[in-house]
Amino acid sequence: MLFLIIFFVALLIIIALLYLYAIMPGVDRKRRGQFGDFATVYYAHRGLHVTPGDAPENSIAAFTLAADQGFGIELDIQLCKDGQVVVFHDETLERICGVTGRLLDFSYEELSEFTLCGTQEKIPLLKDVLDLVAGRVPLIIEYKIVDGDMTVCALGDALLRQYQGAYCIESFHPFALRWYRKNHPAVIRGQLADRFTAKSEYRHLKYWLLQNLLLNFLTRPDFIAFNHEHRKMWSRSLCQKLWRNPAVAWTLYQPEELTQAKKHFDWFIFEGFAPLP
Repeated sequence: MLFLIIFFVALLIIIALLYLYAIMPGVDRKRRGQFGDFATVYYAHRGLHVTPGDAPENSIAAFTLAADQGFGIELDIQLCKDGQVVVFHDETLERICGVTGRLLDFSYEELSEFTLCGTQEKIPLLKDVLDLVAGRVPLIIEYKIVDGDMTVCALGDALLRQYQGAYCIESFHPFALRWYRKNHPAVIRGQLADRFTAKSEYRHLKYWLLQNLLLNFLTRPDFIAFNHEHRKMWSRSLCQKLWRNPAVAWTLYQPEELTQAKKHFDWFIFEGFAPLP
């Protein structure tokens, strides 16, 4: 009987240690010093936009408004058919452009014929956004990985290496962070996550692993960006409290949500209102 007790206690200890090893984020103190470049704690989600309006999400107009008001900017990048790095969130064009089809199936010239949310704004190139911001505010670049293709990492990184302003990268796909850890480790990288299995279509093992940050051992992220509604998830809380890993809240739509999130997070991605300094 004593042997069984010792065995199960030892087993539990081993499981706990393996769990902690798996979720452990990056802990390099020298890298933490780079976070001074991101003193701005408020990031406008896909730019400072209001829908309907003249400055739709991920548009030059929305990025101009955010930069002019001193807010950091969160934006999404992916590839179109001819390998151009464009700033766009959805995999398909219907919601924003009113066009049927995937962005990946159109060249940039073809995409240039479409407008955003019925405005005069067009889908911008990442290069054009970088030229516009020009280091005035820090950027959070979210890599959208479509069909598991990591090519966007290499092409996006080639553009960002020429950029002189402060930026970091993030992605829901851990292999995007893995790519950066291997190919450009100096860049601050963040793991995006959510309580995926709350939705029936995401009740699969890979989403369970992602929501519990059990693939951090592959990426050792410098920060965790989590859906603020699920701030009490154990793995997220442990990364912040045990290892003091910076925590980013996404996406806040009301000032009241920001007030609550300030008790649990360090940086804040907002939309639909302008936080007070």
